[in-house]
Amino acid sequence: MQSEQWKSFLAPYNQAVEELKVKLRGIRSQYELEHSHSPIEFVTGRVKPIASILDKAKRKSINMNSIDEEMQDIAGIRMMCQFVDDIKVVVDMLRSRNDLEIIEERDYITSKKDSGYRSYHLVVKYPVQTIKGEQKLLVEIQIRTLSMNFWATIEHSLNYKYSGKIPDNIKVRLKRAAEAAYSLDEEMSQIRGEIQEAHVIFSRKTDKNRP
Repeated sequence: MQSEQWKSFLAPYNQAVEELKVKLRGIRSQYELEHSHSPIEFVTGRVKPIASILDKAKRKSINMNSIDEEMQDIAGIRMMCQFVDDIKVVVDMLRSRNDLEIIEERDYITSKKDSGYRSYHLVVKYPVQTIKGEQKLLVEIQIRTLSMNFWATIEHSLNYKYSGKIPDNIKVRLKRAAEAAYSLDEEMSQIRGEIQEAHVIFSRKTDKNRP
């Protein structure tokens, strides 16, 4: 594809990411207005760079004429949660929405990857309205805790550095770090009530001090 063709192809994906970010961030805002704990800490999103699309298509032997059907993560949304239990709340919330259709679920929290990676993945079909009519796109939504995200970001960087062939000694350390991160999540879950109460108090105090 030429540069202009790529722009045209990716435009609906950019639209999908921006729309979903606004909608999902809106959920957090609603919880804040009610001074209650939001299961969503923050939301980010991105459209896969062209070079990454081409690289993945080559690695996975995906025909360029069918990448919109075979590549599930051209558009990606990442939702961060404070607690592991919040992930289930967010997943149930997404299942109940009528503006997207869940195509696939992958639970890497109950069944972590060999590397130690933990996250909950949903592949959804999301409709965007274009001047040519409705277009349903595949979007991958990753839901994880802050510590899971920290670990995954480090692992991603190391995979990039070593072209997917991370040395064994670093792999061992990464696995240990993954378990340490999950232990942190479990400890935080134990004092969840205290943390949530502190947030509510802080939120009310902040509101009172606003002009």
